[in-house]
Amino acid sequence: MRFTRFAAPLLALALIGTTGALTAQQGYGPPGPPPGQGGWDAPPGEFRQYQRIGFQDGINGAHKDMENHRRPNVNNRDEFRHPSVPREVRDDYRVGFRRGYDAAWQHGGGFGPPPPRPY
Repeated sequence: MRFTRFAAPLLALALIGTTGALTAQQGYGPPGPPPGQGGWDAPPGEFRQYQRIGFQDGINGAHKDMENHRRPNVNNRDEFRHPSVPREVRDDYRVGFRRGYDAAWQHGGGFGPPPPRPY
């Protein structure tokens, strides 16, 4: 009688302890590259100078929109609509900006647009 009183809890503890050890061994894979070194926030290699600048500005604009709980819409960014770059490279800048903005939303806000406000 005394043996069964202690055996059941000990058996339960032993089973719980082994499942934790087994799940601890399962990894999530190798870590990705650090930001700024070929990760999601690095502009594509084929981009020209102003496309790269636009890409980084697009990431920054998306982060500002996320922080302020705005819906993802690149056309609402002043930097996109009225870029402060020479007129002849505005299209390049906007291409890069849009790609960076979209990449940031897919990476940081991959959940999609925020839900509508209740009011």
